Amino acid sequence: MINPGLKDKVVLVTGGNNPHGIGAAVARAFAAQAASVFIHYFRLTFDLQNGNEEQDNPDRPGLPFFFAQQRKTADEVVQSIRKTGGRADSWECDLSNLHAVPALFDRAEQTFGHIDILVNNAADYAADTFLPTTVLNKVDDSALWPDGPLKSTITAESHDRHFAVNTRAATLLTAEFARRHIENNRHWGRVINISADCSSGCPGEISYRASKYALESYSRGAAAELGPYGITVNIVSPGPIQTGYIPVPPQGEQAIVADIPMRRLGRPEDIADAVVFFASEQARWITGQLLIVHGGHRMSLGR
Repeated sequence: MINPGLKDKVVLVTGGNNPHGIGAAVARAFAAQAASVFIHYFRLTFDLQNGNEEQDNPDRPGLPFFFAQQRKTADEVVQSIRKTGGRADSWECDLSNLHAVPALFDRAEQTFGHIDILVNNAADYAADTFLPTTVLNKVDDSALWPDGPLKSTITAESHDRHFAVNTRAATLLTAEFARRHIENNRHWGRVINISADCSSGCPGEISYRASKYALESYSRGAAAELGPYGITVNIVSPGPIQTGYIPVPPQGEQAIVADIPMRRLGRPEDIADAVVFFASEQARWITGQLLIVHGGHRMSLGR
């Protein structure tokens, strides 16, 4: 049996309150390796205004269900780890607030001690487009997204909200991690950033994808600069993962699965396994790399 060498390591995972999400799966995966896990979260504060009768009590995958999960604290995830004998705690803060970064590290270190592994998973998402509203009003997405409209024309606000969390917060968290690591003369550290496949550009999700593409560039720069201090920095890029937002068949799932050679949606555990690998001793000489975990989705086959 391979020993990843993660026992007693301390992990900070951002964006871990959705029990069906990637952050929660990552937290559970590290806890299963006997690491202590501190989970950051920030609850969603708005509703999808689409007149859907199920919005107040969603019980199936789709946007209302997903948003309901995003409004939760991380207590459910923390308790699921503690029930299996793991060590976990959580704290809520808004990563778009510049003061939140050092405060989050302080809180995590007060709970478990020095952070060994940082997983930047938290993300802000709102689909936007260059198309004007007059055009969007004529676009029918109901076949794929029956739970409501997804797109709006890009604004300064939609641009800035994505970059504030998806890019700026992740890079400042990495810088804070590096500062504490170097000042404390530590010699082992891991940073794993969660991107998204199609980050190089995607119609209808331009700000979200662009912010993730920028994060990839920051990650490679961090890998080059922090390697001499024993810190590896790598990127996991998920394909379509069922975190509760994809409508069940026959609408959303089937349309997406048809474009995936493995013929299924990704599961949060698929991403968590890749993250644990990058943190493991087996990945000790791997840094600055992008691992796309997508079942073959969006492969470039030259056709």
